[in-house]
Amino acid sequence: MQTLGFSHRWRLSGWYFFYFALIGAFSPYFTLYLQSLGLAAASIAALMSLMSAMRLLAPNLWGWLAERSGRTLLVLRASALLSMVGFTGFFFTEAFWPLFAAMAAMSFFWSAVLPLVEALTLGHLAGRAELYGRVRLWGSVGFIVAVLGAGAWLDRAPIASLLWIILALLVGIALCSWLLGDASTGAVGPRLSLRGGLHRPEVRALLAAGFFMSAAHGPLYVFYSIHLVEHGYDKTAVGVLWSLGVVAEIAVFVAMPRLLKSCSIRAILMLSFVAATVRFLLIGWCADIFLVLLFAQLMHGATFGAHHAASVAALNHWFPPRQQARVQAMYGSISFGAGGMLGNLLSGVSWEAVGPGLTFSGAAVLAAMGLLLVGRGIGRRRPVR
Repeated sequence: MQTLGFSHRWRLSGWYFFYFALIGAFSPYFTLYLQSLGLAAASIAALMSLMSAMRLLAPNLWGWLAERSGRTLLVLRASALLSMVGFTGFFFTEAFWPLFAAMAAMSFFWSAVLPLVEALTLGHLAGRAELYGRVRLWGSVGFIVAVLGAGAWLDRAPIASLLWIILALLVGIALCSWLLGDASTGAVGPRLSLRGGLHRPEVRALLAAGFFMSAAHGPLYVFYSIHLVEHGYDKTAVGVLWSLGVVAEIAVFVAMPRLLKSCSIRAILMLSFVAATVRFLLIGWCADIFLVLLFAQLMHGATFGAHHAASVAALNHWFPPRQQARVQAMYGSISFGAGGMLGNLLSGVSWEAVGPGLTFSGAAVLAAMGLLLVGRGIGRRRPVR
């Protein structure tokens, strides 16, 4: 990497590794843990939606605090430590409302850390946002290691042991946060208004489309593992399928510098929404056909990897460094926060009411709505260089 020193590169890569390893252990298997406690689908969806709900408020709060104080690293380290403390509540209860409180506490602080590190990473890249994927791909590696390792472990160990795996990964995130170095994102002082940038039609379209993409992924993140187990797959197979999607994601991140130089943001985003529409239909109706599931998981490289990397690069291109912490937090709040919460709650209601097929078909409809937004709202611009 040309503008990111070796030491900073690997410290950031290590942080991404642990952060997404946590997601690799949490997203596929925590719903199975909650199901083992006897919770209904709607209760599971409500608990999982707290992760998204907190992204509506917390990233903007922490992003504002980091930008206003100029102490991004201090805010990052405090939030990482407090998220670890919040998670310990899961060790002491199996009742819904105490679980709700523990999830809310962990999520409030944990949701702050990614936008702050994204801003640090872009600051270290010094304008070379197309190289973001080469650092971020280590998060995908961490996800694969965790999802395969946890799946194999949970086929042999009690599902409750998942709590210790997650706690260990939270400790890793906290420790890595203390190793990160600061990066300049502009002088400390009064905030620069985002209003002008947010009035641009391409920015509004990008944020709205991100909302629908995250909402479309709701059934996947809440019920995909349960869906697979109910079709006879063991936890090792569940881990393999989750990790296959992330292998595709890694390939996309590696290729992203070339893609951003040769293709427009609009083209990359439109392809990702087309892939999402097809993918969720296949998962909903063809879960008994393993080869179809393999193909659908490979499409994760487009539906998450290409969409996220292109969105981050576009916002970095459209907004100055001084506003990156806030605009990346806003992107996370609208897409992963509001969109994710809506998708999780809708899937919880529809899963028992109409079944998996129609639930994933609804996800495909949401992805198609995002496709329309990108097609109409983002013009045919030059590739990001």
